[in-house]
Amino acid sequence: MRSFFKVFFASFLSLVVFAILAVMILFGFIGMAMSADKPEVGSNAVLVLDLDREIHEQEVENPLAEFTGDNDDNVPGLYELVRMLNAAKADENIKGIYIKGSINPNGFATSDELRNAILDFRKSGKFVIAYGEVLSQKAYYIASAADKVYCNPKGTLDWRGLESTLVFLKGTLEKLEIQPQIFYAGKFKSATEPLREYQMTEANKIQTTVYLNDLYASVLLAAAAHSGSDTASLHQLANSGSIQTAYDALRYRLIDGVRYDDQVKSEIISRLRIDKDSKINFISPGKYAKTVNLPAGKAERIAVVYAEGEIIDGRGQSGSIASDEFRAIIRKVRLDKNVKAVVFRVNSPGGSALASEVILREISETRKLKPVVVSFGDVAASGGYYIAAQADSIFANPTTITGSIGVFGIIPNMQAFFKNKLGMTFDGVKTGPFADMLTISRPLTEPEKRFVQNSIDTIYLSFKQRVSEGRKKPIEYVDSIAQGRVWTGTRGLQIGLVDKLGSIQDAVNCAARMAKLKDYSLKAYPEKKGFLESILGEKKNEMKAQMIREDIGDEQYELLKHLQRVKRMVAIPQTRLPYDLNIQ
Repeated sequence: MRSFFKVFFASFLSLVVFAILAVMILFGFIGMAMSADKPEVGSNAVLVLDLDREIHEQEVENPLAEFTGDNDDNVPGLYELVRMLNAAKADENIKGIYIKGSINPNGFATSDELRNAILDFRKSGKFVIAYGEVLSQKAYYIASAADKVYCNPKGTLDWRGLESTLVFLKGTLEKLEIQPQIFYAGKFKSATEPLREYQMTEANKIQTTVYLNDLYASVLLAAAAHSGSDTASLHQLANSGSIQTAYDALRYRLIDGVRYDDQVKSEIISRLRIDKDSKINFISPGKYAKTVNLPAGKAERIAVVYAEGEIIDGRGQSGSIASDEFRAIIRKVRLDKNVKAVVFRVNSPGGSALASEVILREISETRKLKPVVVSFGDVAASGGYYIAAQADSIFANPTTITGSIGVFGIIPNMQAFFKNKLGMTFDGVKTGPFADMLTISRPLTEPEKRFVQNSIDTIYLSFKQRVSEGRKKPIEYVDSIAQGRVWTGTRGLQIGLVDKLGSIQDAVNCAARMAKLKDYSLKAYPEKKGFLESILGEKKNEMKAQMIREDIGDEQYELLKHLQRVKRMVAIPQTRLPYDLNIQ
C-alpha cells in the first residue's frame, strides 16, 4: 500500500508540474503576442490585393499570427479594407497597388465596394496594376479599376456573359420516394422550386433574368470605362464568343497587354524606380492592417453591427446570425450611453422567420433611442430584409440582391422511403389527432396541411406589415412588390425597399449626421474574441471543417453543408432567399 501511494503521489505531482508548465508556456505565447513588434511597412511598398481570397464583413484572423509573424493569414473585413485603401492614399511609404487573382469568389456588392475604393486610391496619382494567369468576369470587374490590366499570354479573359444555374431535385426525391410537402406564400417565392419542379417556373425565370441583366450591366459599364468601348459592342463580343485568348482581349482593349509574371514585376520595379535586381516590398492587407492607425475619435461612438450569414434560432457558430446572440448585441449597444448611433450591416440570405422577428424587435426598440442606419452587402433578402425593414434609413449597393419578401415551409413525408428503401416502419400512440403532426414518418392529413398553410400565410402577412410600417408604404403596395420577388439594389431604390444607394462609409456618414456627431469612434460588433477563445473555439471549428473537407472532398463537403441547411429548414417557417445564388 505504501508503494501505491508513493507512485500515486509521484504521478500526481508530475501532473501538477506538467499543468503548471503548460500554463506558463501558454501565457508565454500570449505575452509574445502582446509584445510582438508592430510590423513596418518600409519604403517603396506595394500593397497586394489577392482577388482569390474571400472577403468577409469582419476580419478573419489567425490568432497565432501575432507571434509567428505570418500576418498574411489575416484577411481584413471589407470596411476595414476600404478604410485601409483610403489611408494608403496618403501613406508616403505605399507607392502603388498590385492586384492579382483569377476567380474572385466574392459577391458583386463586395466587389463594387472594393472597386470604388481602388478608383478612389488612383486619385492620389499612385499606380494600380492588375495581373492574372486567367481572369474571370468577376475578377476582371475589380481589375478593370486598375490603370493597367495584364493577362498571361497563354491565359484568357472569361468574357461570355453571366449565368445562374439551379439544380432540381424533384426527380431524385421521386426515385427515393420522398414527398417534400411544401408550403409557401408569394408567387415568386422560388426557394422550394428545386424540390417541387423539374425546371425553373416562368415567374422565377422572369425575376432571375431581370436581376442577372442588372448585374451584367454593371460589368459592362466597368469594362467600357476601362476599354473606352461602348457597352453594346462589349455585349456583342460576349454574344459572338469573340474573346477566346488573351490576345483577343488585348485586341478589343479589354486588357492593356499580355505579360508573364516576371514582366509585370519588372514594370512594377520600373515604376518604383529601384534597381532592376531589387526585391519588391510587397505588403499584404493583413500585415498593412497592423501598421495603420485608423482614426479613433472621442468617447462618443457609432456601433457597427455586422450581421453576416444565415439567420438561425438560438445560439450559433461564427458565420451565422443567431437570434440569441444578436438580441444581446443589439440590446447592449442600445443601452450603452456612449453609443450615439448604430450602423447595421446586413449580408444575409435570411433564414428562420421567428429569429428574424426577434432581431427586428431589438432594432425597432433601438431606433426609439438612437438613429439606426442599415447598410446592405452582397445579399440582404427575405429574412435579411426582414431584420432591416424598420431602420431609419437603408443604404444598398446597386448590385445588392434584396427583397424576396415571402415565406415557405417544408415538412417531408419519408414514409415510403423508410418502408420501401430501408425496410423501416413506425407505430405509436398519441393523446390527440394532431400530436404527431410534424413527424416525417407519415403524410400530413388535409386538416394538418391547412394548419401549416395558415401559419405560412400569417407569417407572410406579418412580414408585409413590418415592411409597411418601416418603409411607410400601404400594405397593398408592399404586397405588389413582395410575392417573394428578388430585386437588385438599384431596383429596390426605385420601388422604395431601399432609401439610398451607397457604401458602408455612406451609411456611417448618415448615422453621424443623424446623431449630430462631428468627432466619433467606431466600435465593431460582434466583438473580437480573446486570444484563448480564438485558439480553443474558432480554430477547433476550422480544423474540424478542414478535416471533413479533406476526407470527403470539396464538392461533397458543400453538399453536406447544403443538407445541413435543409435539415434546419424542416418544420421551421423560413424567410430566406430562393436558393444559394451561383452567378458566374
